[in-house]
Amino acid sequence: MGANGWLCAEGDAAHYDRKLALFPPDLIAWVQETQPKAWETLQKNHGSKAADTLLQRVRSQLDLIGTLDVLRNGVELLGLSKALKLAEFKPALGLNPEILARYKANRLRVARQVRYSLHNENSIDLVLFLNGIPVATVELKTDNNQSIEDAIWQYKKDRNPRPPGHTPEPLLTFPSGALVHFAVSNREVRMTTRLSGFGTVFLPFNKGSEPGGKNCGAGNPLTNGHRTAYLWEEVWQRESWLEILGRYCIAERNKKKQISRVLFPRYHQLVVTRMLQEAVLAEGPGQKYLIQHSAGSGKTNSIAWTAHFFSELHDASEQKVFDSVLVVSDRNVIDTQLQEALESFQRKKGVVASVTSDDGSKSTKLAEALSGDKKVVVCTIQTFPFALQAVRDLAATGGKRFAVIADEAHSSQSGETANKLKEVLSAAEVADLEDGGEVSIDDLLAAQMASRARESGITYVAFTATPKAKTLELFGRRPNPSEPAGEGNLPEPFHVYSMRQAIEEGFILDVLQNYTSYKLAFQLAQQGQVISDEEVERSAALKKLMGWVKLHPHNIAQKVAIIVEHFRQFVWPLLDGKAKAMVVVGSRKEAVRWKLTIDKYITEKGYALGTLVAFSGEVTDPESGPDGFTERSQTLNPGLKSDIREAFKGVDYQILLVANKFQTGFDQPLLCGMYIDRRLAGLQAVQTLSRLNRCYPEKETTFVVDFVNDPNDILTAFKTYYSTAELASATDPALILDLKTKLDVQGHYDEFEIERVVKVLLDPASKQSQLQGALEPVAQRLMNAYKEARLAFRQAEEINDADGLKAAKDELAALALFRSDMGTYVRLYTFLSQIFDYANTGLEKREMFYKRLLPLLEFEREVNTVDLSKVVLTHHHLRDLGQKKLDLEQGEAVPIPGIAPGGGSVQDKQKALLSEIIAKLNDLFTGDLSDDDKVIYVGTVIRSKLLESKTLQQQAASNSKEQFANSPDLARAHQDALIDALDAHQTMSTQALNNPDLQRRMLELLLGSFGLWEELREKSSGKT
Repeated sequence: MGANGWLCAEGDAAHYDRKLALFPPDLIAWVQETQPKAWETLQKNHGSKAADTLLQRVRSQLDLIGTLDVLRNGVELLGLSKALKLAEFKPALGLNPEILARYKANRLRVARQVRYSLHNENSIDLVLFLNGIPVATVELKTDNNQSIEDAIWQYKKDRNPRPPGHTPEPLLTFPSGALVHFAVSNREVRMTTRLSGFGTVFLPFNKGSEPGGKNCGAGNPLTNGHRTAYLWEEVWQRESWLEILGRYCIAERNKKKQISRVLFPRYHQLVVTRMLQEAVLAEGPGQKYLIQHSAGSGKTNSIAWTAHFFSELHDASEQKVFDSVLVVSDRNVIDTQLQEALESFQRKKGVVASVTSDDGSKSTKLAEALSGDKKVVVCTIQTFPFALQAVRDLAATGGKRFAVIADEAHSSQSGETANKLKEVLSAAEVADLEDGGEVSIDDLLAAQMASRARESGITYVAFTATPKAKTLELFGRRPNPSEPAGEGNLPEPFHVYSMRQAIEEGFILDVLQNYTSYKLAFQLAQQGQVISDEEVERSAALKKLMGWVKLHPHNIAQKVAIIVEHFRQFVWPLLDGKAKAMVVVGSRKEAVRWKLTIDKYITEKGYALGTLVAFSGEVTDPESGPDGFTERSQTLNPGLKSDIREAFKGVDYQILLVANKFQTGFDQPLLCGMYIDRRLAGLQAVQTLSRLNRCYPEKETTFVVDFVNDPNDILTAFKTYYSTAELASATDPALILDLKTKLDVQGHYDEFEIERVVKVLLDPASKQSQLQGALEPVAQRLMNAYKEARLAFRQAEEINDADGLKAAKDELAALALFRSDMGTYVRLYTFLSQIFDYANTGLEKREMFYKRLLPLLEFEREVNTVDLSKVVLTHHHLRDLGQKKLDLEQGEAVPIPGIAPGGGSVQDKQKALLSEIIAKLNDLFTGDLSDDDKVIYVGTVIRSKLLESKTLQQQAASNSKEQFANSPDLARAHQDALIDALDAHQTMSTQALNNPDLQRRMLELLLGSFGLWEELREKSSGKT
């Protein structure tokens, strides 16, 4: 740093003033050099106390308005005609000689081992100053004997800005102390802008494991030196650092106008905003840029910075590049952030205009805003078509140039906008739109731009986490722009911050870690074949039948019971009882029926659960009620006084049912569970399930229960945006035992080492350093083995030693597989232990041990190819026969989409399986009856009558299932139930009473698929 414009000398720390938290020599020197007349006035007015007066005034202003404001706006002193500048940042335009001289005179200093505290002799490794004012602190750790976690622990434990019983530490106090605090190791960088003891939250500030690569994850790439050298070589480079302090840092204020947060850019935000500016200057206006940034990437802030920088961007001839910047979003926070950011930079009101659908004449207001002096204009999706037309008109007739920045937002559409959208949407998307569905801005841009040639006056920047194919074609950049798109030259995003990196860095959760499908859990539990309604659902010929089945009260009631009980057992206890869930259904009519059914079930059970339902427009469903239903209907959302989003934030509601609403763009971090009863394909699956991924304190896991989709389809959808995810389609519970054996026999750890880690984890008084100490021997042993294998591999390569090369490869593969198997174990055990009681504490201890060991094993760019977070398990499928009631006699069979040539046998197999389920009921009864009637008759009418028998309850509790099946009392009770049901179900009861063999098979079905014996035992024990 010293060789790149930073001041650094031995003994600098001795000149630091702890009480003032300033480096006085630099502050005085800066004023003397850049504002000599002001310094003369201070000396004239205060004599020998001029320096002290200045320093005390700076300290008081820092305490009053914060460091950022003081640096940007200076301080006023008595006797001076204008504010005294304390820094000079490079302006967007007009770098006159006086400003340039002050800019070059900025004194950047790094001081080592600074004793900062007013109460002890604690020292911070590095403090960075700008003209004597501290702007950053740094704790450095080497990975040889410590890690970044030690630096973070040190900040949390020993760098408390408000130590109990003492006055605050000026250097560390927010917002009047250093702006940012870095924890740095050889491998990683993390940062925070606010220290608050053990409540401090550090964010990753890393480049990613493979910057620009297809599989970039957390961390930093291998280099010839320190992996974190980019921090001082790039970020702290003089020009870069001054730009960050002068243009990037934003002080957010609360309603009382007090500074509540200082925004410091994350590394990828810094990179993408700089790349965009450089590209526009190099390529000129009229280009398109696709930014694929995952949820959790801070898109709102990235857009705000991009809009701000574009609004001030000037070319080499000092001509403004854009006349105005148009931001398209439905997020009110962007409008507010842009205004506050721009006004804080410019100290000028009115630089941002907002045009919404409530503003009367949208065209007139947009034209005024875009043709006037507004630097940034923010509009909604609804007003965007008018805004784009206004931009085009001004670009064509007035020669103006604009930037259009589109946020990934979604909104219900109707009228003219919807008609335009239908031209570019698929049939399925159109169907969703007509049922109140939501669409995204990239859909809207495609609709507006599909038939137009390039517009040289308009630059487009699209931010999205999940670009569609058409979005890539519209905004993507071909590697070779001079060649047409084709194999090897397909459009790509301009910049990517992937889902993988966001998950690994802890900004979002992996929502597939506990994924239950009721089609596959029975397969796991019963080791039997499983049918899939989904294949039938794809068939256009059977669409009506499936719609009828989905709306049938029996089908809905069975799923409602599963959902509510699962929520109560697994989801609700999370987050200290504050966890919430979303139920996703296939249509608005389904939403109405589900809401009525779930409320009835909750009331009957006496549960203290509140539910809401969300859908667009009005639903007519005579079977549910004579009047139309809307979100405001008292029968659906009684007492709803506010917007559903706001209402759901409160403590009164735990479950939200949705139909084509809130499946995109809905941020509720308390969501921990999702229940799906609609077909989700591709992008829609990713967007819907991603509602669960928002982080919240102590939120570590989520649960998904899916009644419809094949987990392989869900996995395929997610792999598009997270290529390393992998899910096994079926899992044997004994796999945990196999994995345990497989991992144990490799000898990388022993029982003592496992016990040592577990003991620390279970001790509430333990420290992070103790955990590190318990894990380090194992981690170091494995890392050494990996490094030795890597070295052996390179050496064998150099001398063409085939045997040595193979041995090294095998060793590397074995270590990678060992790490991968540990990840599989952790995910699989966490999931399966919900259903199976392994009764083995050793298995639990290993899960705890592996979970903490895994992050320490950084095998370079290792990609975890075994990810069982989407493992699908179900054990209630045969009890939910209403869901499986399909009439294969209607319509034509449709081949399974995407099947390879010659794969018709798979389809035949599926047909046979489906036929087998229908035949199982058809064998019981003949006559002109619907399959649904048969399900209700056996599974509900007869079963419920038998469950009421106290005699059967006692016998079930006292006998095995086989003994109970042979009970004479069971046969008599069964006959009594048939007779009791005679009036309501005459045809079926008559058939059964006249056919002893039919009675026998009915009992087999009740004892098998419907779990009669199990439920009687539960009733006997008082569980239900």
